[in-house]
Amino acid sequence: MAGVFFLLLSSARAVAVTWTDYLWFERMDLTDVWWGTIASRAALATTAGLFVFVLCFVNLVIADRLAPAFAPRIPDDELFEWYRDLLDRHRILVRGGVSGLLALVFGGAAATEWKSWILFRNGGSFGIRDPLFGIDVSFYVFDLPFYQSVVTWLFSALFTVLVVSSVAHFLNGGIRLQASFQRITPQVKAHLSVLAGLLALVRAGDYWLDRFSLVNSRRGTVEGATYTDVNAQLPALNLLMAIALASAVLFVLNIWRRGWVLPVLTVGLWSFVGFVAGVAYPSFVQRFRVEPAESSREAPYIARNIVATRQALGLNVMEVRRFDFDPEVKPDDIRENAETIRNIRLLDPNVVRDTFQRLQAERGFYQFRDLDIDRYLLPDGEGGRTPTQAVVAARELNPSGIPRQTWEATRLAFTHGHGIVLAPGNSLTDDGRPRFLLRDVPVKAAPEAEGLRIERPQIYFGEGLGGYAVVRTKRPEVDYIDDAERTVTTEYEGRGGVPVGGGIGGWFRRLAFALRFGEIEPLISNLIEPRSQVIFRRDIEERLKAAAPFLHFDSDPYPVIDGDGNIVWVVDGYTTSTHYPYAQTADVSQLEPRSDLRHQFNYVRNSVKAVVDAYDGTVSLYVVPVPTGVNGEPGTDPIVDAWRDAFPALFKDFDDMDPELRAHLRYPEDLFRVQTAMWARYHIDEAAAFYEQAGAWAVAQDPGASVRGDASPPQVTDPATGRVVAAPERRIDPQYLLMQLPGESGAEFVLLRSFVPISERDERKELTAFTVARGDPDVYGQLVTFEMPGTQVDGPAIVQANISNDDRVAREITLLDQQGSRVLFGNLQLIPLGETILYIRPMYVQAEGSTAVPELRKVIAVFGERVAMGDTLRDALAGVFRDAAVVEAVDEVLGTTPSPPSEGEGRRPGSTEAAPTEPGATPPTAERPGESDDRAVLVRALELLREADAALDGGDLGGYQRKIDEARKLLEEAASPSG
Repeated sequence: MAGVFFLLLSSARAVAVTWTDYLWFERMDLTDVWWGTIASRAALATTAGLFVFVLCFVNLVIADRLAPAFAPRIPDDELFEWYRDLLDRHRILVRGGVSGLLALVFGGAAATEWKSWILFRNGGSFGIRDPLFGIDVSFYVFDLPFYQSVVTWLFSALFTVLVVSSVAHFLNGGIRLQASFQRITPQVKAHLSVLAGLLALVRAGDYWLDRFSLVNSRRGTVEGATYTDVNAQLPALNLLMAIALASAVLFVLNIWRRGWVLPVLTVGLWSFVGFVAGVAYPSFVQRFRVEPAESSREAPYIARNIVATRQALGLNVMEVRRFDFDPEVKPDDIRENAETIRNIRLLDPNVVRDTFQRLQAERGFYQFRDLDIDRYLLPDGEGGRTPTQAVVAARELNPSGIPRQTWEATRLAFTHGHGIVLAPGNSLTDDGRPRFLLRDVPVKAAPEAEGLRIERPQIYFGEGLGGYAVVRTKRPEVDYIDDAERTVTTEYEGRGGVPVGGGIGGWFRRLAFALRFGEIEPLISNLIEPRSQVIFRRDIEERLKAAAPFLHFDSDPYPVIDGDGNIVWVVDGYTTSTHYPYAQTADVSQLEPRSDLRHQFNYVRNSVKAVVDAYDGTVSLYVVPVPTGVNGEPGTDPIVDAWRDAFPALFKDFDDMDPELRAHLRYPEDLFRVQTAMWARYHIDEAAAFYEQAGAWAVAQDPGASVRGDASPPQVTDPATGRVVAAPERRIDPQYLLMQLPGESGAEFVLLRSFVPISERDERKELTAFTVARGDPDVYGQLVTFEMPGTQVDGPAIVQANISNDDRVAREITLLDQQGSRVLFGNLQLIPLGETILYIRPMYVQAEGSTAVPELRKVIAVFGERVAMGDTLRDALAGVFRDAAVVEAVDEVLGTTPSPPSEGEGRRPGSTEAAPTEPGATPPTAERPGESDDRAVLVRALELLREADAALDGGDLGGYQRKIDEARKLLEEAASPSG
């Protein structure tokens, strides 16, 4: 009884989920996706199931018709006798039952190929032919996978029917294993021979398709049909295909011959030739012809692989420029790259996430899941507005932080987040914290943020937001709690939820939602009204996966304020394939574990920009032209074109996107990780050099965020030798930067990653190149690599080692990174200035305690072998450049004045303008105490150190740093030659 109840409940829940899914698709105007996917699955399942049903039923009928008139009985076999009696009384029912069961199994298997079927029906031309067979790439991407799935399915179905028919013949007495002669009647032999012949024909078709699969072979040095595949495996497949066809003929001829000698010899010969020609001979050729002269034998096939891999992974658009490194910086380099210097980012989103959370979350039921880098038009200080890097975060709902974890509170009252927080990346407050231009609840805009308006700050859909909410109920929604601790309520006005409705239909909908979510409250709550809406699929990734289950999406959605003042999420969508001929499988090892691209593929395009409205959940998929040439000419992605042909209402033209929104598009990080990992090897375009790999690169090692460095490198066990060896170092993450590229005339938003020479144990750390993906609308998608002749430039890992070894930096870290506080490094940024390279790294200090936040305390600049640290960006640049004319140019660009000798606090990081001294703070010493009173200097320095200790004990890091700096200044002045 319990089992029956569980089965009924499970069935009811499955029906409820299906129905509410349909209501969701209907509400989102996506019913064409719903019906399209259902129809494709149903068509395949019905066609395949009907075919198997008829095939099996007909063969069972034939087996019954061929049964001998007097079937022998098997003594003492009650099961056999029972079956014979059942068959005699319910022959049609048994045939139908067996055929129906097989139809369900094989129909369900066929339905799983619905994506291949849609691509097969709608796929167009790539306009590129493979070099082996001269066939358009579309055959391999759209047609071949479907053909192979059909052949595999058909072979399995025929083999199963052959087995079922043999069992039926045995039960009918046509096969008698106990007989001493004529164990199989001639009629049964003819029947089984025909089925075996059909299997041989299908296998011949499989061999024919396997010929084309060679273009994705992994036997050789690179993927694709290499020397052995073309000269040994391909002829072997042709031979096996001929043998399979001959076997089919011989199985049919066996009908008129006595015994099974001919089929047995055929299968034996087939197996022998299959092993010799299909396995042994290719292995022999590979070992004794290819490997002794591999570089020359494989050269033409390596060349094919290079071309195809670049095409398939979008690397054929890469523009390579020479970067002639100049070890000296000139004043003109500073002035010509003024926008780059002004936009050097001091705010690191990886470090200041806790700062955003503690300063701007406001309440426990809000949280910042992620911080993103974008650019907005912000005041330039001269009455104009200029693109400026900004760190942006959405204040999302934190369900676990809702004060009372009741159903009413979590489902009806606290339903959404509130607003966006925005801070420029190049300017912080006096105490080293983000200078929020959009902040607080309700959202307030600083005067500098004029023009950044948010009309609807409520965020009902976000990252990682699970569960469901019911809106427009009798229970008002909590919008926010104001400064006076009063609850401000709101009512949802969007259409992002499924209406409950009234009457008997509404009751059934409430029942369906109760079954779907496993909670009785949606059915019985008196707070829910007919006008109420149930909002589910609140996580934007889950929402997109439901709307477009055939696309892959980037792991880093980011919020944008569009032209209408709405908050929307922008997510990059990808199409992938594993069937691009001669292309190498992409290296996905450098992707984050949660990345949707972390699967096997050898073709990828970022051909879709998905936009999800944070208020009403509307999904818009814009088809983006993909660059196809070195100059970034727009082209099309045939795979997304095929999906668009299948679901035309789902996609929109890129021209229909809001221009304000288009200005915030950025090159996707997941794709760039894959492309740079592959470009490290595939920048080599000559087959011989590619084979040697002497000129290969590796993505630069991650300099890490630790102030002391790793105590010991991670270790792994070599599977080949069993020895413990050092693991490959982590690779540096791509960085979004606003900078002027060498040879360009203005700053632009780019994604940058650097390279070092490849080495077996990662000992090479010199900078050899860096690649950028351009993100501004007029150059979007263009990839540029700047190659450096020689290895005279330090890579990120060497730069970090120089920073750690610098005496001044080491002393500062020793003072700050101790009990009660810790030092955190921000991103190490590579900044090209003309033909030279500057590195910038911010340094933060965070006190211990649950309320402490990281604060920017120092800026470190590295130029060549020089390392300088200052309180501001200007100080760090002045310390590293030193030349008076260059420093004057820096002051001109930053609009600053030279700093006084003191390194005291009270100045905004990023500038050098003096700020008023805090009340109660000891003013900076204007001049050194009496020249003869060194004791007074020591006494005062000791007092300052004691005051610093007291400030540290009280958690006042700013006061602690000021006292330390004043003491150091006194001691340095006392020790100076003029003293």
